[in-house]
Parts: sequence; structure tokens; C-alpha cells
Amino acid sequence: MTSSTLAVALVAALVLAALVGGSALAAHRAGVRRGAAEGRRDGELALARAVAERDAALERARASETAREDEHELALGLAPLTSSLARVERTVGSLEAERASQVGRLEAQLEAVRRSGEALRTETTALAGALRSPSARGAWGEVQLRRVVEHAGMLDRVDVEHQATAPGADGGRVRPDAVVRLPGGKSVVVDAKAPLAAFLEAAQAARPGEDPGAAVRRQQAAAAAHARALRGHVDDLAGKRYWEAFAPAPELVVCFVPGESFLAAACEADPALLEHAMGRGVVLATPTTLLALLRTVAATWQQDALAGSARALLDTGRELHRRLGTLGRGTSALGRSLHRAVEDYNGLVGTLERRVLVSARRLADMGLVEDDLPAPEPLVDAPRPLTAPELVADLDDRGTSDATDRRERPGGTEATRRAG
Repeated sequence: MTSSTLAVALVAALVLAALVGGSALAAHRAGVRRGAAEGRRDGELALARAVAERDAALERARASETAREDEHELALGLAPLTSSLARVERTVGSLEAERASQVGRLEAQLEAVRRSGEALRTETTALAGALRSPSARGAWGEVQLRRVVEHAGMLDRVDVEHQATAPGADGGRVRPDAVVRLPGGKSVVVDAKAPLAAFLEAAQAARPGEDPGAAVRRQQAAAAAHARALRGHVDDLAGKRYWEAFAPAPELVVCFVPGESFLAAACEADPALLEHAMGRGVVLATPTTLLALLRTVAATWQQDALAGSARALLDTGRELHRRLGTLGRGTSALGRSLHRAVEDYNGLVGTLERRVLVSARRLADMGLVEDDLPAPEPLVDAPRPLTAPELVADLDDRGTSDATDRRERPGGTEATRRAG
């Protein structure tokens, strides 16, 4: 190989090397530039992240400060509410305690009511059983009748006579439960033996295991039987004709039904019962209506007593008037006697002055006596005359005779006038 070839090869190698070195250098520079750009981007990103974190921290700080201020303001605003809630809590606690106490007392009272209801149910059952007995039922009716009589203010054996007996219309003896005395000697008979057995059956509730429809039918049948029994009792009372046994008496007898519900149930089952009773001369009376009847009788007795007192007062007034007339006549006679006595006294004084003292003065004139005799004074007062018409009504016919007597009496008015 020649030198030129070597030189050419060397130059080519150098050129190639330069070319390769320039390319590497350019690549290096491009890499450096890319690294710097990437560093700048990373720095900018880091700076942006730092700025964002700083802003977020500042925002969180401001938010925390604002939250603390808001919490403080909220705490200040909620302070009264907190105290109010505390008071409400205390009040609720006391109310709860009181409610618990009241619930306890209410439970105790409910238990007492339950026991009372059980006792009342037992006593009611016993009373219903007792009232099924005719004797007990009659005794209870008589007791109710006596209570109504007492409430009416009527006196036993004075205004009302219980269990009075009298001969009946058929020759036997009748004994009603009460006989009410009326003014004028009249009487009203009261009977208290109304039938109640069927009513108790009608008022009984459904028995255990009894069908409701069957219970209703049983009660309706018992109510109809109660109405029939009361209608039959009305007929029996009308047949006894008590008004003939206790004459004089109005032609009626009072059938006392000892409860409002007893008569109401019978009238509901038999609407014509009251009209039938009134047609037979029987008055169906409950405690309310009988009380009104007895109060009316008591008021009648009071009016009769007032009328009797008025008659006695009239008789007493007439007797007093007659005695006042007698007293007036005696007083007038006494006044006339006093007037005549005064006239006689004045006549005596005139005679003494004209006839006796004249002679006595002559003795004094002749010096036989030293003292003068005192001259008696005539009486100038007269008795007060009677002026009341009640006292002088019967004295007019005596005036002429009294004046004639005074003129005819010696030493009377004429003598007094002459003495004056």
C-alpha cells in the first residue's frame, strides 16, 4: 500500500472520526439540553407543588382559624341554650320521677278499683239472689217506701200509718204497706209488693258460653214476663178495693215500684201498661213520683194547719174584741164615777167656803183664834174621756141615762155650778 493511499485512508479516518465526534458531541449537547429542560420542568413542577402545598397549608390555617372563631362564637351563642337545656333536663328528670310516682299511685288505685269491682260484683250477685226471694223483695220494697216517706217529711203514725189492717170488701182483712192520711179524714193506700223476679232475669247479662242471640231472646222474654207480672199485680190490687176498706178515700191505690228501671222495663215491653193501670184505679209510682205525691200531701197538711190556725186566730180576735168592749165599758163606768166624785168634792168645797169658813172667819175677827183656816182648793182636772171607737161604740145608748143621773144627783153638776 502506498503512502497516498494511507494518507487518504488516514484523512478518511480522521474525517470519519470528526464526523463521528461531531455527531456524538451534538448528541451529548442535545442530551444535556434535554436534561436541563427536564430539570427545569421537574423544578417547576416541584416549585408548583410546593406553592400549592403552601397555599393549601395557608388555606387550612385560615380555615382552622375561622373554624375556631366560629366555634367560639357558636359556644358563646349556645351558652344560654346549654343552661336552658340543663334546666329542661333537670325538669324532665323531676317530671319523670313524679310520673313514676303517679303511675305507682295510679296502679294502686286501679288495683283498689278492681278489688272494689270484684266486691261489688259479689255483693250484686248476692243482692240479686236475695231479691229473688218474695219475702226479701217485699221487705226491700217496704224499706224503700219508708225512706221515701222520711224524705217527704211525713211523720210515722201521724201522716202515714204502716201495715194498717181493715176489713176488706169480701169480708176478710186487708193490710196494705202504708196508708197516707189526707186532710178531712181521707186516706190513700200504698202497696209496695211489686213483682221483680222476671226483671232480674231480664237484667242478667249473657251467661258464660251462651249465644248472644239466645241471650237477647231470653232477656226479651223475661222483660215480657215482667210486664205481665206487673199487669197481673195491678189487677190484684184493683180487685182488693182498698178504698172501700179505708173509706172515705179516693177510688185509687198507689202501687209503689221501688226503682225507675223496673217500671221503665215493664212499660217498654208493654206500652199499654200505664193506661191499663189507670183504668183499673191503680197508680204506678216510682220513688220520684211517690215523693212528689207525698210532698204534695205534706203541703196540703201544712195548708190545712194554716187554715186551722187562721180559724183559731179569728176566734181569738173576736174574743179579744169582745173583751176590749167589756173593758171599755168598765173604764167608762170608772171614769163616770171619778167625774161624779170630783163634782161631789167641788160641791163640798163650795159649801165649806160659803157656809163653814164664813163662821170660822168671824171667830178670827173677834180675836178668839189666832190662825186663819186654810181654804181648800177645788179640783180642776177631769178624767180623760174615751175616744177609741172600739171602746165607746156601745156607750152611746148610755149617754142620755148617765147625763140624767148626774142632773138628778144632789150636789152634782148643778150644785158645783152653784158653788162656783
